[in-house]
Amino acid sequence: MTGDGTRAVRAGLPEPVAYEPTMPGPVFAAHYHLPGDAVGPYTYGRDDNPTWTGLERAIGELEAPGEDVHTVAFPSGMGAIAAVLLSGVRSGDTVVLPNDCYQAMPLIRERLESYGVEVRTAPTAGEAQAKHLEGAKLLWIETPSNPGLDVCDIRRLADAAHEAGALVAVDNTLATPLGQRPLELGADFSVASGTKGLTGHGDVLLGYVTCRDRELAAQVKLWRKTSGAILGPMEAWLAHRSLSTLQLRIDRQTATALALAEALRERPEVTGLRYPGLPDDPSHAVAARQMRSGRFGCVVSFTLPDRAYAERFLAALRLVDDATSFGGVRSTAERRGRWGGDDVPEGFVRFSVGAEDPEDLVADVLRALDETAAPTAG
Repeated sequence: MTGDGTRAVRAGLPEPVAYEPTMPGPVFAAHYHLPGDAVGPYTYGRDDNPTWTGLERAIGELEAPGEDVHTVAFPSGMGAIAAVLLSGVRSGDTVVLPNDCYQAMPLIRERLESYGVEVRTAPTAGEAQAKHLEGAKLLWIETPSNPGLDVCDIRRLADAAHEAGALVAVDNTLATPLGQRPLELGADFSVASGTKGLTGHGDVLLGYVTCRDRELAAQVKLWRKTSGAILGPMEAWLAHRSLSTLQLRIDRQTATALALAEALRERPEVTGLRYPGLPDDPSHAVAARQMRSGRFGCVVSFTLPDRAYAERFLAALRLVDDATSFGGVRSTAERRGRWGGDDVPEGFVRFSVGAEDPEDLVADVLRALDETAAPTAG
């Protein structure tokens, strides 16, 4: 079996054809020629598109190399999340969600409850969700959690959920398929926002669902068709193109994230530092078992003394954009409390490490911290 870098570079590409491009360009088509009564792979633009096919094949090869899996692409991560949760449960069913997950998930919870679905919640850490599985239809896991970076044991939770008769979906956004393969760990669905680390350039909104079971995939695909939640061919092509550098980006970003976390550990104004790659992080032991090749993600979280302190720090950074989202080649950071919805202190910073030279980025952060502290010195 080939390595991650080789696979990322070649994933989803067609067999070579003389004088044709090695990676076909985007196909812009609302409809296709349909001679006679023949039914081919492409009939109408809301159902399928050759550019989606290449991307979906590529993602499947990364999520489960060498296996027969099915991937369905969406125009955003929330589109993918909604497809799994809203297509798979009915009134009277029970869903278990983490209570420390992505801040838009409460909107999904409200929608589920309005449809008569019972929603139970528990923290990510300590496999706490396992206590709420009795009678559940679906368990939703997010690990590492966003933005708190707690990690849970996917295999243990998946085994417990399946014993209780529940399906398991894992939000794999932060880890990416190079850092974690939920299907190998027992999950039924691997779901992610490809907007972030998967595509990595901050220019594409994308989501996807990958699963082994053909019927589950068909259910998700039918939801895409009936809801009209389809991505454009240009976005699909850009996403596929971006995969070729995935291993290079992820390895650079995770190595730099660890260096930044180690530097922040020495700063007295920094509290609540979290990064699963730190040996003393509460999540390190579990993360080291299930996250691949030491790829613990590009996100470091920490807390500064208060809101004003955090905002001065962000303003002092020169190599880091004050922006939301994460996983891009350009480092970003934000005071997460600005959005509401996350149970974090006012000075909590979510820092997404990019592909800058590690020495330059760490120096910029330490300089910004020094400048931020200067007004209160003496």
